[in-house]
Amino acid sequence: MKRWRIPLGFLIGAILLMGAALIIPVKQAFTFTETRTEQPVLAYCLMGAESEFQIRYVHSIFLTDVLETYQVQHDTSLKFLTMRYEDVGIGLPAYAEKGETLEVTETGIYTLTYKDKVIHSFVLYIGDVDAQLAFRYKGTEIDLKAYLRRGNSYDFRVKKLTLYELLKGVNLNG
Repeated sequence: MKRWRIPLGFLIGAILLMGAALIIPVKQAFTFTETRTEQPVLAYCLMGAESEFQIRYVHSIFLTDVLETYQVQHDTSLKFLTMRYEDVGIGLPAYAEKGETLEVTETGIYTLTYKDKVIHSFVLYIGDVDAQLAFRYKGTEIDLKAYLRRGNSYDFRVKKLTLYELLKGVNLNG
């Protein structure tokens, strides 16, 4: 009877160790979690040492590129650095507010720079139109409309993912 205690104890220990490995956060990633659904889809891009990233999209009215630049802080919050665009109007300001500066080049490119705008997450709506939407990180641009469902909203944030989330989610790194 004592013969079975060692293998049974080993088996229980191995199962507990594997279970713990699945729920302990292991890798930091940029995450896109589907909102307003009972079974949200998680898409992610693994983070490296680089802390800056960009969201590039085509404005739905002006049909020109808008480039937003962010920096990940040590507590995983997001510091909004700049927004570059060509036309002013809906969502694209013609003037700077408190804590912002606005520069306009001779070619008509606006650069809105934020001094201390820090957020923890934002919601990204994937429009059901044929306009570009991309995530840029470490010199690579990922077409978000190729991975995320059109017409849905996604909560974007930086967080550590568990092995289970890494296996279950959609890896945007390829």
